[in-house]
Order: sequence, then structure tokens, then C-alpha cells
Amino acid sequence: MYFTEATQRRFAGRFTVVKQPAAGGAPAQRDPRVVETVTRMLGQIRAGGLDAVTRYAAELDGYDGRPLEISRDEMRRGGAKLPGELRAAIELGAERTAAFAKASRAALKDLEVELEPGLVAGYRYVPVPRVGAYLPAGRFPLTASAFMTVNVAKAAGVPSVVACTPPQPDGGPHPAVLYAAYVSGADRVFLLGGVQALAAMAYGLVGDAPADMLVGAGNAFVAEAKRQLFGAVAIDLPAGPSEVAVLADETADPELVAADLLGQAEHGPDSPAALVTTSAGLAERVAAEVDRQLSGLATAPIAGPAWRDHGSITVAADRSTAAALMDDLAPEHLEVQTADDEWYHEHLTAYGSLFLGPWSTVAYSDKGMAGTNHVLPTAGGARHSAGLSVSRFLRPLTYQRVGRDATPALAGAVETISASEGMAAHRATAALRTGRLSRQEV
Repeated sequence: MYFTEATQRRFAGRFTVVKQPAAGGAPAQRDPRVVETVTRMLGQIRAGGLDAVTRYAAELDGYDGRPLEISRDEMRRGGAKLPGELRAAIELGAERTAAFAKASRAALKDLEVELEPGLVAGYRYVPVPRVGAYLPAGRFPLTASAFMTVNVAKAAGVPSVVACTPPQPDGGPHPAVLYAAYVSGADRVFLLGGVQALAAMAYGLVGDAPADMLVGAGNAFVAEAKRQLFGAVAIDLPAGPSEVAVLADETADPELVAADLLGQAEHGPDSPAALVTTSAGLAERVAAEVDRQLSGLATAPIAGPAWRDHGSITVAADRSTAAALMDDLAPEHLEVQTADDEWYHEHLTAYGSLFLGPWSTVAYSDKGMAGTNHVLPTAGGARHSAGLSVSRFLRPLTYQRVGRDATPALAGAVETISASEGMAAHRATAALRTGRLSRQEV
């Protein structure tokens, strides 16, 4: 995560880079070896069907041949085995995420407008018919993933949501991830991971029919599979490594800032973490605090390399420069910890999700407790795209209804344009209606 050349030229002399990413910038988004592997796997699964899926599942995930589909009764019973505190936290996360998604859905209204007498245009929101959700459970089981995907899709009114989650070393699903899928309303869940899971859902090898949309986080292979399947299906986002940025001034608490930077850096050794501040003193204190916290952090073998290779600290001359630099980064997660958070809220325009004030840490959203979605654009994608939400599962389908009164003006203009383009058949569709109108035939 680093500034574009255009921004560096524009703000030359107005900021100082205190710590640069040792790796030289953003992590590579596509590894040619990953692309080649995924291409081969998708081709073999397309040709070999479910046999190829189970072969890859056995080879890559240790699948032991048990039934692929996990019954709802097994999902429910698995939840009963979880510690009560964890079960309650999962239920709370599902409840909060569903509440925000349902409120978002209620704000999306169908539209119909009469543009002129006899000409009515409109749209109505119609949910995607079938969604496939990937629920990762690798190095870190992302329990909240089901909240953000299955839960939100069901709030949008999607009739069929199928989920896949990889087997654990004991051969079964991760119990917390499975229970999260259950309380989020998954219609069917299958014990599959990785590329083979995405392919199985996209090609209709699990579930009742091919998925129309694939959602959910995953490793580089999962991300590449979604990218290659896009077009045949819709996807949520072409996500890269998780990112965090903090915009802070001299009033910020360096301990909190450092903790929040490391909180996202532990996602993986290629996860960028950036601090932009208007205070040189804070920059120095945060750098020291990151080192102190890393010395006692259980996940330091992950967060440490991420901070070393992809961490940055920049001191901006003023708040306008700081906001412009942050818009250039367009981070996935952006925390603001300043004396005037609302000024930044009004002026910042490019981020996946914004966390205002020292009490608003990214982890609250990551685990589903803040209600908002944590499937967000990375690698600068927030400059042009928003994160996953209930609206992504809905299609605003337009329609029009034309009556006699509107026909003369519409038909005449269409005839004129069609004639200028040389499109005789288009012209005829309008001319026929004009003629029938004059003869009172319609």
C-alpha cells in the first residue's frame, strides 16, 4: 500500500515517509503459478465433474469420503457442542449483521415514474436466484464470513444460498464456522474447500443448480478461481490481502494505533498496514509501540513480516494533505483517530469501510459485531467500488410501459435516429406503430 506517482508529484514537499514498505509497495495481486494451477483445475473439474472435485478434495484437503453435504441437524448439533460464550457471540454477530442488512434492504425502493403522459418507466429490485458462499477455515477460521455472505444474501431475499467450507484435520467441518452458517440461514452446506468448492458451486455439481453468484473470502487460489469464473457467474470482489490504514493526529493514542495496525497485519504476511499522521511525534511513538507489541504477540511470525514488508508511516504537512494521501491509498479498512473526526468523514471519499474515533476498531466489523460488511475492495479498488452489501444481491430490473399518447413523439424521434444510422428494421418498428396509431388500429 503506497502512493501513486501522480500523488507523489502533486504533494511533493508536503509529506515525509518515515517508514517505507520493505517489499517496495503493494503485494503482487496475481502469481502466474497460481493462475496456471487454477486454470488447470477448473478445466479438469469442468470435464470430470464431481469425480474431479472429490479427487482434488482428497488430494488437497484430506477429504475422507464421507457425504459431502452436511445436514441441518448436524449443523444444529454442532452448535450445541460449542462453548456457550462462543455460541452466544456467533448468534449476536449474525443478529447484528442481519439487522443492518434488513435495514439496508428496506431503504432500497422500487421506482416507477411517468416521464410524460403515456410513458412510464421504472425498476424493481429482484434478488439473484442462487448464491454460492465460500466459508474459509484454514489458518484462521473466519467465523464471521457466513454473517457477511449467507446472512446478507438471505436478507436480500435470495431463494437459494449454498455454502462450502473445507474439512479440518479430523475430517469434519470447523464447528464454529458451521454453526455460523446455520444461524445465518444457509440452505445447504457442503464439505469442500478451495478451488474445487468454487468450481462445484459454479458448475452446479453441488446444490440444485449452478450458482449465479459466488461470494466469500479465501486464499490466493480461491481469489483466482473467482476471477476466472467471473462472467459465467457474478462475484462479490476480486479481493487481495487484507489491508488497514489509520489516519491520526497528535491526540491519538499510540498504543491503540499500533494495536489496530497489527490487528490487520496478522491476517497474513502480505497484509499492508499504513499510518498517515499530521504529527511527527505520533509517528515516532507508533513505530516504537509496534515493535514493543510485536515482541509479545503470539502471531508475530505473521504480523511481523507484514509490518516489515508492507507497513508504512507517513507524516503529512496538514489535514488536507493527509486526507488526499489517504484517498490515494483507498484502503480496505480506514480508521480515523483525530481531534476532528467529522472533518475527515466529510472530506474522505475512497475507502472500503470507515471507522471513526478511538473506540471504533476494525476488529468489531471483522467479527460481525458492528453490523456492516467486511467483504471490501482492496488494492485501491475503493476508488471505484464499494464493499459487499444487500444491494449486490439485488438486480434493479428496468421496465417501460408506453401508451398511445406518448407514441407520436417517441416513434418520430426513433425513426429519425434510425434513418440517420441506416437501421431500417429499427425504423420500421416505430413507423409501424405510428401508422397503426393514425389508423386507430392499436
